[in-house]
Amino acid sequence: MYVLVSPCILDPSLRAEGITKPSDRAAFERALERCRRFSIEVVPLPCPETAYLGRPRPPATFVERLDTDAFRALLDRMEEEVRAMIHERGPPLCIIGVDSSPACGVNRTWLDERVPGRGAFLARFPEIRAVDVCEFARYRVYLAAPLFSRAERAFNREVRDLLEAALYEVYLPQEVGDNDAARSAGDGRAIFEHNLEDLNGVDIVVAVIDGADADSGTAWEMGYAYARGIPVVALRTDFRRVGEAEAVNLMLEASSTVVALPADLPGAVAAALSSKVGEDPGTL
Repeated sequence: MYVLVSPCILDPSLRAEGITKPSDRAAFERALERCRRFSIEVVPLPCPETAYLGRPRPPATFVERLDTDAFRALLDRMEEEVRAMIHERGPPLCIIGVDSSPACGVNRTWLDERVPGRGAFLARFPEIRAVDVCEFARYRVYLAAPLFSRAERAFNREVRDLLEAALYEVYLPQEVGDNDAARSAGDGRAIFEHNLEDLNGVDIVVAVIDGADADSGTAWEMGYAYARGIPVVALRTDFRRVGEAEAVNLMLEASSTVVALPADLPGAVAAALSSKVGEDPGTL
C-alpha cells in the first residue's frame, strides 16, 4: 500500500522561495503522520519545476516560465518514468498534491491566474485519484455516541473499525475511561477535560444519533463542534422520525450531514472534510 506524493511535501525547499507558510509545513507533517500511522509507503514523484528551473527560484505562473516545448518534453519523460514504476508496483491509493502548484495542483493551479483543475504534471494521470495535502492531512475523527450498554459500545467499535479501515484516526471516549457508572466526581471531571482536549484537536466529529431522542452528551459534543467550525457527520440508523420533514431533532439535523448507513460514513466524512478545506484558501 503506497501513495505518490509531490516531493515538496517531503522537502519544502523544493518549492519557490517565500511561498511556504507555517500552516503548509504543519499540513505536510500531518499528512506524512497519517501515512506513518497506517503504514502507507510514501513514494515521491519527481519535481518538474525544480528539474526545469532549479532552486532557489522566485514564484511564477505556468504561463510565465513553464509554457514551453522543453518543459512539456520533460513532463513526457517524467510521466513515462512514473508509469513504468506504477506498472511494476501496481496502482497507488492516490496522489497527494499541493493545490495552486503549476505542476502538482489538485483542485486548482496557477496558469496565468489561479484556475480550477490539476497542475500540468498531475493532469498526466487523470485515472488516479488526487487529493490535496491539506485535505489528506485532515484525518482525525472524534466519535461521539452513547456508550452505556454493551450493545452501544460494541456498535461504536464497529463504527470505529469502519473509519479506521478508511485510514481515519478515531478518538473513542469509551476507550479512555468513559465507560463506568461508578466513577467519582473527580473521575468525571478528568474524563470531561480529556474528551474536551481531544474534541478541540480533531478535524471532524462523527456522531451516532439513534434513539427516540439523541443522547444528551452526544448532542452537546455536536453543538460544541458546530460552534467551533468543526464539521459533523451524524449516523442515524433508527427509522423513527420526529416529524414529516425531520428525521431527528432539527438543531442536530441542520448542523450536520446525516447518513442512514454505516457504510456511507467514509464517503460522507471525506466530502465534509473536502468542503471544509475548500472554504479555507489561506491554508493552501
